[in-house]
Amino acid sequence: MRWTWPFDGRARHGLNKGDGTDADSARPDFLCVGVHKGGTTWLYQQLDAHPDFWMPPLKELHYFDQLSRVRRSSSPRCKDERDRRFLELINNLSVKPYIDFEHYARLFEPKGPLLSGDISPNYSTLSTKVIRRIVAYFPKLKVIFLARDPVERVWSHLSMEVHYHQIESFDVTDVDEVNRNLLRRGLLLRSYPSAVVARWKRYVRPERFRIYFFDDLEKNPTELRRSILEFLGADPNKETSRVAADYNSWGSRAKLPLTDKVRSHLAQFFKKELKTCAARLGGAARDWPGRYGFSLLLFSSVLLWMTA
Repeated sequence: MRWTWPFDGRARHGLNKGDGTDADSARPDFLCVGVHKGGTTWLYQQLDAHPDFWMPPLKELHYFDQLSRVRRSSSPRCKDERDRRFLELINNLSVKPYIDFEHYARLFEPKGPLLSGDISPNYSTLSTKVIRRIVAYFPKLKVIFLARDPVERVWSHLSMEVHYHQIESFDVTDVDEVNRNLLRRGLLLRSYPSAVVARWKRYVRPERFRIYFFDDLEKNPTELRRSILEFLGADPNKETSRVAADYNSWGSRAKLPLTDKVRSHLAQFFKKELKTCAARLGGAARDWPGRYGFSLLLFSSVLLWMTA
């Protein structure tokens, strides 16, 4: 669901908080806005283990989509005073019935001189109105989007929901049963990366927006980690012994079995999106249509003609 929370009318677009303090002294340095099952857990683990970062004790803040009013499957980290301070602030903030940018920014006071940010894949569903206000208030914000082949992503998402009993188990070989789960609005909103990227790129300056691909996480996580750290302004050469670059706590979880028939059905369902991603996102997305036997040549020609 896309929320349309009201905003605090006192917000001053990040220029000055009105209390004599510099808004830059407490703010997120970046947002990761998705996608679900695209590597956001891996990203949080990598940044949390890096000495240039202090990451919130909650991986997903869910502030701009649900005002942090979410049921969490596990207790948040609370190992020191910074964590306790953050949890106190976010609990107080979640009581308010509107988006309060000033006090959201103050959530990041515990980071001090380190880097920090909000990794909430649900932000892929935000409306343009909310995105515009976020970027206006935090003009220096960097934004990361982790993209994944829509067919693979949606199957991984369904597998996760069944694993955690968020939906009932279903006959994964039955196309009608697959469609019943696929056509839920909440799932579809998260399944069109080209639309998500278009909404955010409309307001975020090009040098502050980066698309990374789950494909690269699978092929070369070390290089992907380096690229992201450099973009965020961290030192990729600093070592950490806590988490290897290829560590992913969800990577070993079994997915639902995917038959050739269902895979072909999903590919046809996302055919247009696969080709749109290949043409507009570039990078690893260029290979997505070919996985399912789709040619990109004609579609690319049409796009070039439309944008000429």
